[in-house]
Amino acid sequence: MLKEASKQFWERVELWSLIITGSIVWSLTMVKSGLIYSFGMGFWGANGHDAIWHIALAESLGRWSLTMPVFTGSSLQNYHIGFDLLLTLLNKITAIPVVNIYFQILPPIFAFFIGYLSYIFVLDWTRSEKASLWAVFFVYFGGSFGYLIGRGESTFWSQQAISTLINPPFALSLIFILSGLIFLQRRKLVLAAIFFGILIEVKAYAGILSLGALFVSGIYQLIKQKKFDHLLVFFGSLAISLTIYLPLNKSSVGLVVWQPFWFLETMMGLTDRVGWLKFYSAMTTYKAGHVWVKEILAYSLAFAIFWVGNMGTRILKEAEIFRWIKNLKNLSWIEVFVASVIIAGGAIPMFFLQKGTPWNTIQFFYYSLFFSAILAGVAASRIRNRLVATLIVLATIPITIFTLKDVYLPSRPPAKLDGEELSALNFLRKQPDGIVLTYPFDETKAKEAEGSPPRPLYLYASTAYVSAISSHPTFLEDEINLDITGYNWRERKSEVENWYKEKDQAKAREFLKENHIKYVYWLKGQRAFFGEGQLGLIKIFENKEVDIFMVES
Repeated sequence: MLKEASKQFWERVELWSLIITGSIVWSLTMVKSGLIYSFGMGFWGANGHDAIWHIALAESLGRWSLTMPVFTGSSLQNYHIGFDLLLTLLNKITAIPVVNIYFQILPPIFAFFIGYLSYIFVLDWTRSEKASLWAVFFVYFGGSFGYLIGRGESTFWSQQAISTLINPPFALSLIFILSGLIFLQRRKLVLAAIFFGILIEVKAYAGILSLGALFVSGIYQLIKQKKFDHLLVFFGSLAISLTIYLPLNKSSVGLVVWQPFWFLETMMGLTDRVGWLKFYSAMTTYKAGHVWVKEILAYSLAFAIFWVGNMGTRILKEAEIFRWIKNLKNLSWIEVFVASVIIAGGAIPMFFLQKGTPWNTIQFFYYSLFFSAILAGVAASRIRNRLVATLIVLATIPITIFTLKDVYLPSRPPAKLDGEELSALNFLRKQPDGIVLTYPFDETKAKEAEGSPPRPLYLYASTAYVSAISSHPTFLEDEINLDITGYNWRERKSEVENWYKEKDQAKAREFLKENHIKYVYWLKGQRAFFGEGQLGLIKIFENKEVDIFMVES
């Protein structure tokens, strides 16, 4: 009895040590961003663009608006807003700024729940404490083999576990998937249907994969056990998904295009990926020349590199897959569900891309990696040799260490919002609601500024930073997300650029009125052809970097 109690105690110590360590490590990718430093507000990693978009959207939803915050006059479309609604609600309830909720509060909470729910899910499924602990380890620390060729986490295109929180909708979707699976295991079918149903508004990729896997596992359960439970959950989830997703995403199907093996070709052809240029030249030559046998062999090898390279030590999960194949008659619905997600998550990006931002469909593969981490944990739990287990741990964590060291922990970030702009945007935030006109993003100047971090956001990428920090809608910002969501932003950008050069004073003033522009936000040196007085602009703020004008009513 005492021995069993001691064993349970140390298992609890292992579990909470692993979850706390994993949560801290994951949170390091987020918590430094959004804080004020000597150079201004800093943004590490992808936070210089993606985070600012979510903050802008949450601020817009906080105005109880379903319009596009960076493309005024248009309704929000083709985007899952579940996470952003959560940000808004937490801001309204607590009065904590959205920026701090996004960077400092939600990351450790999400990290904790992903680890804990992974543990519960695997324990309910396998009844093995060891498998559950190993699964949690791989969930937190699983990484690619990019370090073996001196490259980073996305050498083989996919982000790895360490960057989970950089994509908060993805992180939240994992919480929903795990919750749905746990409720399904415990036969709480209504709760399972609710979690799986809402999932598509949290992360569309997760909703598609989970609904598909639910359907396949439901058919399997019907054939094997003559039960309809999972099909009922599927249809309930589908009904919820369609109800909440279709109103904002009616044209989303047109955003996906057929483009087989784009990821394999670019993985081989880009020097910031694998960059095996001779192989890239050979495979594409075989394809163009219809040399079928060599083409099939070349693309098969490229896929093997993609698969093994991204999996890293999670490739251990193949041992578990082989066990399943040997015992096909004894497969459980969970194994069918997990296999369906892994297969579909790997297959979809191999054949389909997203218009505007083609690499977005790699996010399907994130779910393949997540469930592969869980299966790798189950497979690793069968290892009895401590030396082998230690080597697996040591071979798993390098990408996590290198990514933190190179991307998220340097003292100076790649992007910043300096104090003068922050002061100007905070002033604008206190003004009555109104549409803000900014200067169009200049890609040429942004490229010229590369190599001198931290770059100000206006020279970093086309972002939503004016809308995000001022909490006002902007006439045109964040061309990247406008591309992703399918807006005709290029036409509007042309209109704005022409307005800045407009030599007809009446037309220039009419443009501001027709588009209901209330504020004009200019950095020093940014001006239109006509002077402010000629355009009917009244200066309401000025500092060393920024001028803000209000349009005369």
